[in-house]
Amino acid sequence: MLGIKRPTEEEVREAIRVLLLWIGENPEREGLLNTPARVARAYSEFFSGYNQSVEEILGTVFEDLSGYEEPVIIRDMPFFSHCEHHMLPIIGKAHVGYLPNGNLVGLSKIFRVVEVFARRMQTQEAMTAQIANALNTYLKPFGVAVFIEAEHLCMSMRGVGKQGAATITSAFHGIYKKDQRAQARFITAVVQGQRR
Repeated sequence: MLGIKRPTEEEVREAIRVLLLWIGENPEREGLLNTPARVARAYSEFFSGYNQSVEEILGTVFEDLSGYEEPVIIRDMPFFSHCEHHMLPIIGKAHVGYLPNGNLVGLSKIFRVVEVFARRMQTQEAMTAQIANALNTYLKPFGVAVFIEAEHLCMSMRGVGKQGAATITSAFHGIYKKDQRAQARFITAVVQGQRR
């Protein structure tokens, strides 16, 4: 947050008290006395991605591929995020694949990259692109594929009020963008895994 003074935790708690008053609640009643502090702690956890560096996460790679020349695909990585328009949850699964070009990264680091971007205010489209761009930039693979499916509670809880609708976004770099067969193999691996 360049040039913006970050509020203190007490200022955050006071803002939550004001919000409770605005919706018609009494922040002084027993059940709500500690709510401002709880919400402040929860938000600190929900949005911890602002304090994490993708560069640090992907900074260590393994160069010994031991002859491995096929894609690495990690599917069904659950995540939650928050919509930047209404601050309501986005709940979904991310599926990520990359074709190594001399560098492998620990599998848990792919999940951590997803988490860094998920734990920020987001649109699903931007998050999909951010994950793909980060992996492409730091791993320099032959190709990257990202496929995200999620339910947006801003659509389920308000507005049209429709539950269960999934939004699907994808981003492709390198071979996955140029070669339709590689792209189809990635999508098939993701879809077939969901049928099991």
